[in-house]
Amino acid sequence: MYAEEWGGWPDRDFLARLSPKLTTLRDRLDPQACTSDRLAGNLCGEWADKFGIPAGIPIAVGIIDAHAGAVGSGVGTGRIVKIIGTSCCDIMAAPAVGDIPETPGICGIVNGSVLPRHFGFEAGQSAVGDIFNWFVVDICGQDHRAFREIETAAAEFPPGSSGLLALDWHNGNRNPYCDQQLTGTVLGLTLRTTPAELFRAWVEATAYGARRIIERLEEYGVGPREVVCSGGIPAKSPLLMQIYADVLGKRLLLPEEKESCALGAAVFAAVVGGAHPDAPAAQRAMCRFRREVYEPVPAHQAVYDRLYRLYVELSDLLALPEPGYHGRFIKELLAIRTEQQSRPGNVRP
Repeated sequence: MYAEEWGGWPDRDFLARLSPKLTTLRDRLDPQACTSDRLAGNLCGEWADKFGIPAGIPIAVGIIDAHAGAVGSGVGTGRIVKIIGTSCCDIMAAPAVGDIPETPGICGIVNGSVLPRHFGFEAGQSAVGDIFNWFVVDICGQDHRAFREIETAAAEFPPGSSGLLALDWHNGNRNPYCDQQLTGTVLGLTLRTTPAELFRAWVEATAYGARRIIERLEEYGVGPREVVCSGGIPAKSPLLMQIYADVLGKRLLLPEEKESCALGAAVFAAVVGGAHPDAPAAQRAMCRFRREVYEPVPAHQAVYDRLYRLYVELSDLLALPEPGYHGRFIKELLAIRTEQQSRPGNVRP
């Protein structure tokens, strides 16, 4: 939340409106926030002994884990990094030249938060892998060994053949609605619907949510030309990667290094240590991509374009509170749930 042009950190009145307990936060923060290519200090003797490395080595200013993962996955101008795990964090960077447009539904547009002298853009989905785990483990009653079996079965279905359309809001919607009270749903269920079809519908739903984020960035002139998929799931799930390529209509890359957060931290360590002049130079030297890429299949893409339009229409219908929409439906369900759970004796099993 630091912005030098706004006087640094948010003022106390703003923080108090968020929570009275935050009013003293500003006094505890360093008045200056620095990018991670800056020297924070040098390793002291005590910790050098514990780590078994030389004392005095330079230490870079810290960085958030997902942001470091994006740097380690080669984030840069025109390249978005999707860090896909239990949830998904989307990170982009654009040169800090001129004014960056306000981008509704995209959180965390901060100068220097990802790369120095670049605006960092952060978006994401509140649940991705958590949805798959919920379905396989909690709903189907299987253990984690069943993932491969159900994914193999789901891969047999052509796009759109199940007649299902799902919303991936099981843990709320982070972007573009910024509403954590929204909940998931699925349309098109019949007595012939299989677990594999449902699993594929949830994968497709997360892909549609990813496309909405990218289209919002494109709408405001900062859309990506390339997509890199990092994190634990992309390297393990060819089905997810192909569906994402088909839905996004873009070529997907995979970073060579699985521990991209550690590599991103090493990029900045290499800069403050003098091995490279700046972060982009260090990235060019240290970040590599696998030979394996995922390209959209035109026939699949055409079907998913139709399904995506339905996803957007259904999303707006159930999320927007404006006249003509039905954003009250989910909130009314939540109100009834809260009312019933709060009644004495109504204990949820």
